[in-house]
Amino acid sequence: MPQPARRTPHARRVRHLAPLLAVAAAALLAGLVMGARHEPSERTLAERYAAAWERGDYASMRGMLTAAARRRWSLERFTRAHREAAELGTVTAVRAGEPADPSDDVVRVPIRLRTRIFGTLDQVLALPMARGAGDERAVAWAPQLAFPGMRPGERLRRETSLPPRAAIEARDGTPLAEGESRLSQLGPVAAEIAGRIGPAPPERAAELRARGVPPESAVGLTGLEREFDARLTGTPGGVLRAGARVLARSRPRPGTSVRSTIDPDVQLAAVEALAGRYGGIAVVRPADGEVLGLAGVAFSAPQPPGSVFKIVTLAGALEAGVVKPGSRFPVQTETVLSGVTLDNANGEACGGTLRNAFAHSCNSVFAPMGAELGAERLVAAAERFGFNEDPVLEGAARSSIPAPAEIGDDLAVGSTAIGQGKVLTTPLHMALVASAIAEGGRRPRPTLLKGAATTSARATTPEAARFIGRAMRSVVRRGTGVGAQVPGIAVAGKTGTAELRSTVSADPAPGEPVPEEDLTDTDAWFTAFAPLKEPKVAVCVLLVGQGAGGATAAPAAKTVIEAALKN
Repeated sequence: MPQPARRTPHARRVRHLAPLLAVAAAALLAGLVMGARHEPSERTLAERYAAAWERGDYASMRGMLTAAARRRWSLERFTRAHREAAELGTVTAVRAGEPADPSDDVVRVPIRLRTRIFGTLDQVLALPMARGAGDERAVAWAPQLAFPGMRPGERLRRETSLPPRAAIEARDGTPLAEGESRLSQLGPVAAEIAGRIGPAPPERAAELRARGVPPESAVGLTGLEREFDARLTGTPGGVLRAGARVLARSRPRPGTSVRSTIDPDVQLAAVEALAGRYGGIAVVRPADGEVLGLAGVAFSAPQPPGSVFKIVTLAGALEAGVVKPGSRFPVQTETVLSGVTLDNANGEACGGTLRNAFAHSCNSVFAPMGAELGAERLVAAAERFGFNEDPVLEGAARSSIPAPAEIGDDLAVGSTAIGQGKVLTTPLHMALVASAIAEGGRRPRPTLLKGAATTSARATTPEAARFIGRAMRSVVRRGTGVGAQVPGIAVAGKTGTAELRSTVSADPAPGEPVPEEDLTDTDAWFTAFAPLKEPKVAVCVLLVGQGAGGATAAPAAKTVIEAALKN
């Protein structure tokens, strides 16, 4: 047999070194690849700068500037320059592409701008680079870099114009405001809800500039004109210039007509029921929060609600177990809290069942009930009914109740529970409170746009809502709200008389009614829904300085309910 070849010492050394050589070769190859992929520091810096711009991080952007640029441009000035440029260009989003390789100490970054007026703009941001601390590179920033595509010495300018304003329609398509004159065949009834247009108030200047609306333009100030201002205005058109050069141009695009929730017949009834008196009337559909009519200061001037707030107090007390549907109370004319006597309206003696005490609006029952419930739980109940929430309709005022710690002792909590103290609300809000009871405890979100997708929030339990609904029915059948009775319709309501100087006159004998002239300093309230079992409408009436709710507000609500249920 042939003998195997013998390896020389040199061959053996090569054999042992082969793995090490392979590793070294791989490392060399990796180094070459990494070297090929290495990006100059200028390009990396440009990527970081553009990424910070995309997210609006102006502090990080400024941190990448040269020391000289940072000394000249404070963060406030640097930020303002970018925001003003974005506002002029109506920019809504910034997207950066891949930076090019440096050329003559400049890195060019493709930038795509999305704008409200000019569509999508593709520009190039030319970032000049200079030596920063040590050998690091930094951006030699100048004002033209606040907007891509500008050249040194150029200033950004915008000229815009508006299309004709779109029409506002009632829910049946009847125009409420159209054309340049904003007139309607319904006359003053339409004007009551359509609102006014005119020069923009100072507080809206920034918003309108961002939308591209010329400063001298007429915009929606009140009512539906304000609620749907952006839709009615449409999209402005114009020219965007960098110095004398045109960067972008667009034509105005008209808005579309807005079909509102307003029912002309209900709106007319609300205006007529208000009869020129200072106050407000709000009408809504409980199921979806669609607003059928608004007259006067229906959502813009909060007032103390008086006893209509007892709906909220009763809901909170039932949920907390402070009272039960079968609870009974002493029949009396007054109660004492924190050593102070609180009278029933007109010195009436009332009490008995919880339902009867609600029907006759007994302060002697509800003030102690509120004190036992306590400030924390009373405020929580009110907030479930929407108090202290920011309103969803433009121009609407906030309904408010003080924080628990701010209310005070038992007297203050009891006064709050009967709608006095510092509680403030509007007819629209109390119509939504009535809607919550009508809808089994779910409070609808109001809307003025017909067919809009709406939501609701849990205000109270179905069981509490069911009992309160029946108690509200008793108010109208045999309590303080008989003036709202509609033949053949089961109306459920609650009266309120707020801001009384005293609930008992000094002159009449105990138990006799207070003379009408002594009630002229009171706000009359009434909120209701109907029919009881299949609610189709909720209404609230406020008449400022017009006496007792049952005497003046309830009859006004009856007129509106009748009009709403005809449809």
